[in-house]
Amino acid sequence: MNRITAQAAKAAALRHDGRNRYGLAEWAGAFGDLGTLLPFALAYIAVVKVAPLGMLLAFGVPMIAVGLYYRTPVPVQPMKAIGAVAATQAAQIVSITPQAVYAAGLITGLVWLALAASGLIQRVATLVPRPVSLGIVLGLGFAFMLEGLKMMALGWALAAAGLALVLLLLDNHRVPAMFALLAFGAGAALVLDPTLVHELAQVHIRLRLPHFALGDVDWHDFVVGLAFLALPQLPLTFGNAILGVVEANNREFPERPIDAREAALSTGLMNAVGAAVGGVPICHGAGGLAAHVRFGARTGGALVILGSVLVLVALLFSESLSTLLRIFPTPVLGVMLFLTGAQLALGSCDFSHRKEERFATLVTAGCSIWNVGLAFALGWIILALLRRGWVRL
Repeated sequence: MNRITAQAAKAAALRHDGRNRYGLAEWAGAFGDLGTLLPFALAYIAVVKVAPLGMLLAFGVPMIAVGLYYRTPVPVQPMKAIGAVAATQAAQIVSITPQAVYAAGLITGLVWLALAASGLIQRVATLVPRPVSLGIVLGLGFAFMLEGLKMMALGWALAAAGLALVLLLLDNHRVPAMFALLAFGAGAALVLDPTLVHELAQVHIRLRLPHFALGDVDWHDFVVGLAFLALPQLPLTFGNAILGVVEANNREFPERPIDAREAALSTGLMNAVGAAVGGVPICHGAGGLAAHVRFGARTGGALVILGSVLVLVALLFSESLSTLLRIFPTPVLGVMLFLTGAQLALGSCDFSHRKEERFATLVTAGCSIWNVGLAFALGWIILALLRRGWVRL
């Protein structure tokens, strides 16, 4: 009994000592968010023609910095609304160039730096009721699950086998589920596409360094980046990358809390600096944190590991990135995304005992599946009306 107690005390000390760790669990958790990162990276490269070198470098360096600063698995992800518009919707209205994407990143970074420096972001965040922030995180979990199912539908047999493998190994500390899933996906990719073996054999090392990407940006790029990319993203970033990640981090790691001002400041710095080297707009996210945690990460070491890998690939293998990414089949990435959503939603089920607050949480969650910015506003309004008695259930 004393031995068990000592082991439990040691485990608790490791969790609360505030230091990053780099063991097997952190390595496995480091790759938990690939289901979000890789599809957007591929879209930026294939559709928008963003150079892989600057993009990967602008992901990797912030990951290392964020992991060292926060010391929890606070993720670094592509901004989803900007990525979706750049790859699909805006292409039907106006041409989205890599320069417009860089301009959007710079504008976004400056906005969040201003909100953090002025203290306005903290004042706004304190006005958001917990039932609303909880609903945002819950809805994001559902959204991740739905997106994961769509990706899994592209290969149900492969996805089902991958999901079964993960569920069998999810609590196995000797064989991390993420490593097993990545190995399974790579093996399946090589079997399903025999030409991939030959193409991987042609991958070679070549050192490349980034250039100053903003030097090619003109006023037209700034206008397009602001109107079509940066502005539509702001409400989503506030809901997911600020409120959502603070709520999720402080629930998972109460011994290492963060606040809205810190999240806004790091978001601003990541984008302002990243745009200069050709990076795409990035942010934090509650779903990414859940993904890292679900597959084993407990410290910022996971972010340092993933960031280091991305920096290495950026500097040495950026010309072969499209080939390297083909070893991750879409249905396997869908499994990651589905389990991430389940983890996020499960951790957000701490509902209020008051009926009107539960109702506001559910309305916010349902709307968050579609639009986080609208969900934030709608949930806030409904809760205020219910609390004042102007609307009764």
